Amino acid sequence: MRMTMKDSLTNRTSENRPRLSFSLITDIVSFMKTLLKNAILFLILISASVHAQIEAGGAIKIAIQGVPAGEQARINGSYPVSEKGFITMWKIGTIKVLGSETDVLARKIEAAYRDAEIYTSPVIQIVADSGDNITVQMVTVGGKVRAPGPKPYRRGMTLYQAVMSAGGPTEFGAVNRISLFRNGKRYIYDLNKGEHKLLKLYPKDTVDIPQKTVFGN
Repeated sequence: MRMTMKDSLTNRTSENRPRLSFSLITDIVSFMKTLLKNAILFLILISASVHAQIEAGGAIKIAIQGVPAGEQARINGSYPVSEKGFITMWKIGTIKVLGSETDVLARKIEAAYRDAEIYTSPVIQIVADSGDNITVQMVTVGGKVRAPGPKPYRRGMTLYQAVMSAGGPTEFGAVNRISLFRNGKRYIYDLNKGEHKLLKLYPKDTVDIPQKTVFGN
């Protein structure tokens, strides 16, 4: 049988093709199995986190998207869950979270911000935590505010943001002479002044809004 030039070239091409060794194929299969196992484990962990129920005395991490970057810092952070099962959030106040699944609570918070006409398309992500692996830094806001008590500290938090995290001043609150207690010292600030509004707070700071005098100041 006569071999044509085409057949000769085909044979040479086949001989020159690199062949995968059996050990290399085994390594590739093993790698793919490991990758698949890790992917499944990751999905299981994500699913467990999404459907975790929130407990009193723990903490949750909240992150928001779909809003201006400057606004995210007001909400992103860790929130301690009170013994009665509540957290306090910027602008929308106290929310009951005890026993809620994280995905259900996220939709609830999104709806609250939409209903209050604060944000039109917020996207909330929540991760529940037992509190053992998270240290929540706090500031305390007291006096004539609508929701006094400890509030989660967020990096860069200002005096104005701290007061608003407590629901804002009541009609009896004198915002022109707010007391700030830090390291055993007392400082007085006027929230009507722009530079005082932007005053940076630190963990463990205490803010007190006194009552107005009979003259309304």
